[in-house]
Amino acid sequence: MKQLTHYEIDNSQKKFPITIVCDTIRTPENIGMAFRVAESFGVSKIYLHESSPSTENRTVKRTARNTINQIEFENYSDFNSLISELKKEGNTIIGIEVTDKSTHIQNYDFSKNEKLVLLLGSERNGIEHINLVDDTVEIPMYGRNSSMNVIHSLSITLYEVTNQLNIKNTIANEVK
Repeated sequence: MKQLTHYEIDNSQKKFPITIVCDTIRTPENIGMAFRVAESFGVSKIYLHESSPSTENRTVKRTARNTINQIEFENYSDFNSLISELKKEGNTIIGIEVTDKSTHIQNYDFSKNEKLVLLLGSERNGIEHINLVDDTVEIPMYGRNSSMNVIHSLSITLYEVTNQLNIKNTIANEVK
């Protein structure tokens, strides 16, 4: 067995109809990793709150590597207006958050939606405007801890979403 280098790996470089909204994430490493994880899963766009660390922040740039230049992003100031606009554009807003109405991530059918927005809450307060989401999904946890890092949650969610979308596309292509 041989470990492959970056130059030996040929990824499909596929884009998915997935947008990420970071609701006032404050840690530069989390912003940088959001870009890195989002790019690796073919996310179309990221929205960052104006109070989040800038993409010019040295720590953000170092953590993101070159992915800041590979994925579209935009800053926003009014969360309610942004979510309203994204809904008008046909997006389903899905909060990654534990609520009394959350669906376990593996039981949620992401493929039923044409366009998805994954909403990440702040590290300290979670999703502050939870009433604006269409659905919430949670990642089942089996230890004593009831939460995990926001970017770990994003990674797990993007894996599940893209897996479901790939299966849907494979089935659709087989039917043709």
